[in-house]
Order: sequence, then structure tokens, then C-alpha cells
Amino acid sequence: MNNFIKNSLLTLQNENFLYPEIELRALLNFSSINKKDIFFSNFEINKIDLVKFNSIFKRRICREPISKIFNNKEFWSYNFYVDNRVLDPRPETEFLIEAAKKYFFDFEKNIKICDLGTGSGCLAIVLAKIYKNSEIIATDISKDAIKVAMMNSRKHEVNDQIKFINCNWISEINKFDLIICNPPYLTHREYINCEDEIKFYEPKVALEAGKDGLNAYKKIASIASKIMHISSLLCIEIGKNQKNNIV
Repeated sequence: MNNFIKNSLLTLQNENFLYPEIELRALLNFSSINKKDIFFSNFEINKIDLVKFNSIFKRRICREPISKIFNNKEFWSYNFYVDNRVLDPRPETEFLIEAAKKYFFDFEKNIKICDLGTGSGCLAIVLAKIYKNSEIIATDISKDAIKVAMMNSRKHEVNDQIKFINCNWISEINKFDLIICNPPYLTHREYINCEDEIKFYEPKVALEAGKDGLNAYKKIASIASKIMHISSLLCIEIGKNQKNNIV
């Protein structure tokens, strides 16, 4: 095996990365000069941009997530721009989309949707793609997150369908058919103890929700009746041990 590959793998192994080969392949491919896949078996160092590789390799060693280095995260088969201003979309959040589709199975229907705490905009944007006749409001307390969400909405050509609002959960009282939300739900202790990839590279405001992790749910519960009608659906993500505290 090429010495460059050996030394790079050894560094990743010594830093306790679980899958050093996968990590290195991803970093090499991102640094490829001709954008062709890099393979260890026939590796040629002149096929990669060494300045770029060394820069992103150092960032990864410092535990910056691959998604933040590449500014890209996949959600519902779409690629979203992400950086440290927004939370990475998670695969489990796709269950919210699945729930909405089962309830509103007529995809041509004009439904009013509210995405509370939109972050990268992934939920609002995917819903806009599915429900092309829908009207969507997406809110976030972070001005920076709104900027990222708007960038993603333009990228996926649904910016005319979504109104982004910088506010604390909701700023104008309207009735919505669907309210969807992935709020912060980590307790203070959970946030303090979470891995560096999360704690140092994702916004705290999108993760921590007070001593018991329930601050966001209490706030949403206080406004839900004002923005829902009798047949509205509220889809909200919760932590794995929070069911009994929320129901």
C-alpha cells in the first residue's frame, strides 16, 4: 500500500475513527483533481489536490463532520447545503415526512403547512416538492439558519412556494393543515456529554432544550391550539426517552 495512504490511515486510526478507510476515501474523492473516484489499489498522489486534502484532513482530525467540510447532507434523496449555522438533517427525521404523506395522501391538494424551527429548510423543501400546490411558512429563531434555508429553497427551486420568517416559533397566528417540527430536545446534561462532532459544529440553539429537554415542547403546546383546526396534523420529533413526558 502507498505510504501516503498508510500514514493517513494510521493517523485516523490513532485518532480513534471507527471507519478510517471510509473516512479517507471520502476525503480523497473530495480532493480529486479530475473528480474521478480514488481507489487505494491504484492510488496516484498526483490525482489529488494536496493543498485541499491537507486542509480538510486537518479539519476532520479536529472532529469537524464530513457534512460540514463538504457543505452537503442528503435528506429524502435531495442534497442540502449545510454548515455550522444549521443542524444536519438526520435520517430519522424522514419519519415526519412519512407520517405527513400517510395523512395527506392527495399530493395535489392545496394544504397550508408550517415548519417550526426550519433550520436548513429540509422539511419545508421536501414537503414543497411533494405537495406542489401547498402554501408553506417556515420559521426559525436564527437569522443565519433562515439564510441557509433560503439558499436551499432556491437550489431546489421551491423558493416561490415557501415564506421564511425569522421569529421565535411563530410570529403570526394562522390556521395550518400540517404543522411539522424537529425541535431541540437534548437535556443540558445530554448536550454537555454529546460527541464533539455535534457539540462544536452544530448550533446549540437547535439542540439543547433546558434541564429536562422539554422547553420547546412546552412552547409548542402553548401555541398549537391557536394554529391548528379540528382536522390539522401536528408531526413533531421527540427524543427516545421523552414519550411519557410529552403525551
